[in-house]
Order: sequence, then structure tokens, then C-alpha cells
Amino acid sequence: MIQQWLNWRSVLALLAIVIVSGTIFYSDYLAKKIAREERQKVELWVEAQRTILNSQAEANISLAIRVSTENDDIPIIETNEKDSITNNYVNLDSGLAAGNKGYLYGKLAEFKHLHPPIEMVISTNPYLANRYYYGESILQKEVRYYPIIQLVIVALFILVTVLSQSARNKNTQNQVWAGLAKETAHQLGTPVTSLEGWIEVLRDTNGNEKILPEIEKDVNRLKLISDRFGKIGSKPKLEETNIIAQIENMISYIKRRASDKAQIVFDTKGEIDIPAMISPPLFDWVIENLLKNALDAMEGKGKISVAIISEASTTIIDVTDNGKGISKSNITKVFKPGFTTKKRGWGLGLTLTKRIVEQYHRGQIFVKYSEPGKGTTFRIILPK
Repeated sequence: MIQQWLNWRSVLALLAIVIVSGTIFYSDYLAKKIAREERQKVELWVEAQRTILNSQAEANISLAIRVSTENDDIPIIETNEKDSITNNYVNLDSGLAAGNKGYLYGKLAEFKHLHPPIEMVISTNPYLANRYYYGESILQKEVRYYPIIQLVIVALFILVTVLSQSARNKNTQNQVWAGLAKETAHQLGTPVTSLEGWIEVLRDTNGNEKILPEIEKDVNRLKLISDRFGKIGSKPKLEETNIIAQIENMISYIKRRASDKAQIVFDTKGEIDIPAMISPPLFDWVIENLLKNALDAMEGKGKISVAIISEASTTIIDVTDNGKGISKSNITKVFKPGFTTKKRGWGLGLTLTKRIVEQYHRGQIFVKYSEPGKGTTFRIILPK
């Protein structure tokens, strides 16, 4: 499928290049043809001016006047032999041109760049002449700029096509990940149910009193993981929860599995209960991922500080470690799928964390601070 899309994209790009190239060549041909016709038209107009200038009182100059007045699209400026502008000009903005030598000389410089002048000699001794500089008609400009407009349209078409296909591919990829997560949850369900049955059998057997609670904890943990995976791809139900108690439970869970050399401190700023609309199983996953990443960054020894601040419209949670930190080049990559600095791992933990916070809880998560060798702070902002 991807290979087919690449082939079609190549064909579309090649077709666009051919269309634009053909249009450019044809438009250039038309522009040159129109330029020749317009020069002939200006030469005829100059000749009409000569006829009017040299006519006798009784001469019939109606045809010359008609030719002179019919030019209503090609702008022309008349100068003398020294290129000083006379008061004779046509098809220019009369409001700007009247008494505005700057505007006229600006147009004159533009016309000099476009075409050589047409000269009408009045006298050879002394030498007197009128020179006529002319610009482009509206039709000439439209023909000249048409390929550029078409190129922009084709480029926008290709861009929209690529972006829509990219969005479609991303959506398909998200559906695959969601399907894989749900299938994982489904596959976990059967052995977890079986383990729960074996726990009941062990409960009726003497001598298992010490190991049974630990087994129950691990089975409950598997149920929680299965529940989390089952919620991926579907909109979770948010419920008002004391977020302090929720974070404390996860910190307690991580402490039991962390090294004695790792210290985890929770600063609630004196608060006991901060209500927040969250999905408890998914939010636990967020805190667990951040704490586990912090432990990995510290290589099992050091200090992790979790701080929570309740503001008028938001709840802010900072998770800080004094581990190895993140380089500046990697800060923008940490939430991207597949990115990891670990020798083992899929690089999906922070990607899922970001999705849970931003898509499911309408919050924000980002790296507030990080410096190699000094540590990292991740910040979560949840709306109230």
C-alpha cells in the first residue's frame, strides 16, 4: 500500500512538473507574441502622433486621431532627446501622475528596463526628438504571471494531497496501535481470570497466608495493566478524584519496588484534597511512567521530588529528578514514538503519557527544565 502511494505521488509530481513546464513555455511564447504586437501598436501610435504634429490646418487627420485615442491599455511616456519627461503620457494613473515627477520618473525607469524606446526625430540640426517609452498592458502582465499563479495552485494541490495522505496514514497507525492495545488487554484477560481462580484455591489451603497477599497484589496489578490497555483508543470516563491521594498511592507502589538508595518526596504545599477530573487508571499510568523514567535517569539512586500546586483554573504537577538529564537536541524528541535512550524499551512510555494527558484529560505535559548531569523536571498542567 505504501509503495503504491509512493508511486502515485511520484506520478502526480511528475505530471504537475510537466503541466507547469508546458504552461511556462507556452505562456512565454504568448508573451513574446503579444510584446511584438504591442510594439507594432505603439509604433503605429507614434506615427499617428507624428501625423498630428506635422499636419496642416486643412489636412484630414481623423484616422491619426482615431489611432491615437484607441490605445487605452498600453502606458506610454514621452520624453525629449535628453530623456526629460514632457507632459505627454497616456494610460497612467492621472491622480498620481499629475504634478508628480517622482511617480513619472519611476515609471520611466521601469519602462526603460522593459523595452527600448521608439524615437521620433523632429529636427536634425539642431537635433530634436521625442522618445516614447512604453510598459506592459494588463493582458501582457496576466500572461506573464499566469504560470506563477498556476505553479502556486499546483504546489498547494500537492501539499494538500500529501498532508491529507499523511493524516490518513497517521490515523491508520493510531487505529493499529489502539487495536493492538485492546487485543493485548483481551489476551491478558483470560490468564488473569484463571489466576484469580487459583488465588481462591490457595486461600482455602493452609500455609499460604504469607505469600497470598503478594500474589493478589501482582494479579491486581495485571488487572490494572489490562484495564489501561483496554482504554487506549476509546474516550475514558473522567471522574472527580482527590488527585493528591491518587498520586500518593502510585508513589507508594513505586517506592516498594525501587532501590533503598532512591528517595521519593511528595510536596503538597499543605493541601490534603485537590479535586480533579481524571481517569484514575490512566492517570496512574502517567505518574508511573514519569517516576520510572526518573528512576532510570538516576540509575536507581538519588532523589525524586513530586510537587503539586492548586491554582484558580489549573492544577500543576512537577516531577523532578537529579539524574543524568536530557540533552537539548533530545528534548523535542522525548514524546515522539520510538525515541528512547535505553538499551531495552519500545520508546512508547512518554508518547502514551502525552496522549493520556493532552487528548484524554485536555491538559499539557512538557519538559520544564533539563540539564545534562543535573536532572529533569516534567510539568503536567490539568484544567479544573
